[in-house]
Amino acid sequence: MKLLNIEAVLDRDNGIRRAGHDDTEVLNELDDRTTSYAILSHRWKSDSEVSHKEMIRLMKMGRKERKAVKQRDGYRKIIKSCEQAKKDGYKWLWIDTCCIDKRSSAELSEAINSMYRWYRNSRMCYVYLHDVDKLAFPSEQDFSRFDKSNGWPEWFSRGWTLQELIAPRKAEFFNKDWISIGAKQDLTSVLEVITRIPRDVLRDGQVLRSSSSRERPCIAHVMSWASDRKTERVEDRAYSLLGLFGVNMPMLYGEGSKAFQRLQLEIIRVSSDHSIFAWNPRDQLREDGSILADNPSHFEGCHDIEKVPPKKFYRELMRRIGVDVDADQGRLELLRRGVESPQLSRLDVTNLGIEVSLPVIRDPVSNNIEVILPCSDHDGNLVTVDLQPRGHSFGRCFGAARIPKNVTHAEFTSLYLVWSQDTQESYDHQDTEESCYDLRLDDRRALCHGFTRCGSFPREITGDTVTFSSQRNILIVVVYANDNARSRFAVGLGCYLDKVWASIFCDDCPANKEVWSSWEGFAKQAYDILWDGPTHNSCRNTPNTIKDVHLPQSVCDARVICGSSDSGYTNVVIDIQLCPGCCGGSREHTYTSRSYGLWLPWTSRRNRSHKLQLDGEPTEFDLCSDQGIAVGDYGDSPDGNFRRCGNMFKDFGIDLTNSPYRPVASLVTSCSRSPRRVQTQHEAVVTSSLGENMILHQPKGLSLPNNEEFELLLKALSTTLAGKLLVTAVIQCSQFYKVDHEGRRKNLGDASASNGRNRSGDPGTFTPLHVIARPLSWHKEPACSSRREQFINIRKHFYTLVDLCHIEGTIAREESVDKCNTSRGVDLSAMFGLDYLKNFVGKITFFEKLPSIMANQLCSEAFVDTAEGNSLSVRPSNPSSVSLVWTRNLFEC
Repeated sequence: MKLLNIEAVLDRDNGIRRAGHDDTEVLNELDDRTTSYAILSHRWKSDSEVSHKEMIRLMKMGRKERKAVKQRDGYRKIIKSCEQAKKDGYKWLWIDTCCIDKRSSAELSEAINSMYRWYRNSRMCYVYLHDVDKLAFPSEQDFSRFDKSNGWPEWFSRGWTLQELIAPRKAEFFNKDWISIGAKQDLTSVLEVITRIPRDVLRDGQVLRSSSSRERPCIAHVMSWASDRKTERVEDRAYSLLGLFGVNMPMLYGEGSKAFQRLQLEIIRVSSDHSIFAWNPRDQLREDGSILADNPSHFEGCHDIEKVPPKKFYRELMRRIGVDVDADQGRLELLRRGVESPQLSRLDVTNLGIEVSLPVIRDPVSNNIEVILPCSDHDGNLVTVDLQPRGHSFGRCFGAARIPKNVTHAEFTSLYLVWSQDTQESYDHQDTEESCYDLRLDDRRALCHGFTRCGSFPREITGDTVTFSSQRNILIVVVYANDNARSRFAVGLGCYLDKVWASIFCDDCPANKEVWSSWEGFAKQAYDILWDGPTHNSCRNTPNTIKDVHLPQSVCDARVICGSSDSGYTNVVIDIQLCPGCCGGSREHTYTSRSYGLWLPWTSRRNRSHKLQLDGEPTEFDLCSDQGIAVGDYGDSPDGNFRRCGNMFKDFGIDLTNSPYRPVASLVTSCSRSPRRVQTQHEAVVTSSLGENMILHQPKGLSLPNNEEFELLLKALSTTLAGKLLVTAVIQCSQFYKVDHEGRRKNLGDASASNGRNRSGDPGTFTPLHVIARPLSWHKEPACSSRREQFINIRKHFYTLVDLCHIEGTIAREESVDKCNTSRGVDLSAMFGLDYLKNFVGKITFFEKLPSIMANQLCSEAFVDTAEGNSLSVRPSNPSSVSLVWTRNLFEC
């Protein structure tokens, strides 16, 4: 290896020339096994580093060029490293920027394959943290200081620095001013939190070379340490891991993600660890095909994966498949022999695939299989992989094997696993160039309903814009709470493997705490649940996606609407809606619809047939069956034809003069080529459907506005017009008729311009086409029969109890006592379905007190003075009309 001569470098920097030293002696070729040297670990800054060539030629440069090199941060880093090494008594120093001639592919390949050993053989490693300006090592995440590196110094987010942390026996950390802030041996507890690397590995990297499998972490565990680290080159994510697994392979820059595939094959050739197949432990990804992972990010969450020794594997296997040990001793004996045989540890790479021998459960319906690996997850359960036949081999296919619970037959089988990649050359987790995605958070609708943004975890959001990097997996949880309603929910904003997504979560708020004060614990709970859940579809460059969840103890849903905007943002809207019913507690569903703009999502009534352009935007229309239809009409469509019930503007007295609700006029043009005869007609537009053409003369488009004011109007009418359809756009014209392919006029039948009536105010204006849709805020779910029966029961028992309490006549003491005792024995909690009702209104304490209230009332009335007893009615006075209305509304179905 080439090492810097510390004395020569410092002398040259100070302008000192010693006898016998020429300008090339700053670098010397020495043996790392016999030389005492220090080594530097740092975060590369490509535009400021000093190369091998510049280091050698420094004194031969012109004064101006030499001065420019010496002013670089990279050069000052070299000098400070040399000064620290000299202070510690070392004569030699290795720095990757200037000690490797990257112009030579052979030298670069040798350095990469030897780098772990070089760091391991160094006497001291200096770790330079360029973004730490304090005098103490950072012990807690701080997103305000390290926003781009998950709240820790950037050095911990780089791929190459992983082996540079583990390999050295001794390491010392320095801040940006080269002041020591701690030694590796003294910081193992903090380093374990930052990197998830066990302390015994941090104390001695040779644990990775241990011959004992109990001491050595499994492959999936080691891969997980690199899952969230990034490198400048795609291939370096694989090359930087060579030393950790003790393998070597040639460098082929330009191969892209195939480098990581080659790394896994090299590991398989020297290892019998099946955990290399245990990536994606929580089924967050849905990538089928190769049994090998595409990149280290697929091993995220594998830090709890452990190898299982053969005998324990057999015991866990019996528990996993639930076999009765007395059922088939012969078959179980074959399975035991296979599991405890050397065949289990054999992994061979062949042209058919990776040959393995493992226990297999076959799907009785399909040819798919579930293979059981000799390793366990964080819950102690054996890891399984679903496989699908692909010729003579099997490929990974998530969810392919649906094994019924009563299937317990497992057999020890040899099979070939597909490992080749047929995918295009791409970098799934990190592009060569980093991309940034902006999410714009709009929670004004939630604030209008009394919810307040409590805060976010683990990173604080300032303002309404969140920026994610394509090269980082990150999740931010934003908590909203309403103390008066004792309700709260969390919105998760995430970026995982270049997918930007949003989700929503809620729970029951603790009764003894204010929701505002307890939001941090709730945020951490939501963070763990959302992070461990499946990966969501990306909401970037997609139509609107709406997710909602019922808020317990309320009649509301919390909703998150996501969609891309023309400005490049991904808009995330937080909203509160009245619950459509049928809720038995927390629920969640997702649906995606084509939108009429982000703020006005619609669900289409049916597929439209006529295509036109409104102001250049393609739009599809239906043929009107009634010329009286206008923009803003609402109604039903029981038989497929729209039946008008009214107009939202006229029925609710909305003045459209200079109003944001005023319909928007648009220029109408054709989407298709006009017939030859029609081309000579001025102000005529043609639209076609199912091969038939229709001509519109002097057409004008009218559509509902797309603004927030109109959205709020739709929400205000959502209760009154729930389930109704709405006319969102119409085409008006002076004349319309069908023509054949030559442009000759045809009879339009019942939909001709001469039939029907119009409400445009102009007898010469007709409305042949319209768009009908249902706003999502008007969405109404079907009635739930079980919910209806439950409320019928509640109402029946309630009025029975009311009649019992209002019996007229004189009641004797003995009868009163008996009835008091009877009342105390009634299980009102079951009678009134309180367990069901509390999902909507919380705990109902009134019914707990009702038996004693009734008993006191009956007893007191029974002991009325006998002189007044004949004239006093035991029946209480009738309740007020307001009380009756409230009671009937409460228990109405």
